[in-house]
Amino acid sequence: MSEGAARGDSEPLFFEPGASWTWLLFGPFSAAVMVFIGYWTGEGFRPLIPLVFLVLVTGFLAIQVKAARIHTVVELTPETLREGTERLPVEQIVALCPEPEDKRGGPLQKWQEGRTLGELSEIPKGRTAVGLKLTQDRYVQAWARNPAGLRAALTELIESRA
Repeated sequence: MSEGAARGDSEPLFFEPGASWTWLLFGPFSAAVMVFIGYWTGEGFRPLIPLVFLVLVTGFLAIQVKAARIHTVVELTPETLREGTERLPVEQIVALCPEPEDKRGGPLQKWQEGRTLGELSEIPKGRTAVGLKLTQDRYVQAWARNPAGLRAALTELIESRA
């Protein structure tokens, strides 16, 4: 269940969490590998360094995952499109812009020059832009790891309003 659904908002039509807490398993895994290497090399069991490594790796990864879950989450409900920390009311979305024909240069389409949603300066790494035309002839760039899924959900939502 998404955070929005937990607050009582509508059930999401599309959702990407931003990052997975599974990454935190690298802390214990790295500590276990260090203990194994100690036994394998004949050093015996010395827990201090693996424990410090476990705490540091897990702590740094927890900070990164929490930040990614705040700033790179994508959630579409019938009322809002949430991109990171920004919420865009769906009624402001007039149309989806076509995908760029040439993704490696060439002239930019109008939506590709629009601002990026989510209070970010650019599209997050590993995400692909989806162009949106808003009311008052404004253009913005939404983004998702699964742009086809976001585009399909937005298309269905826009068509259901018409």
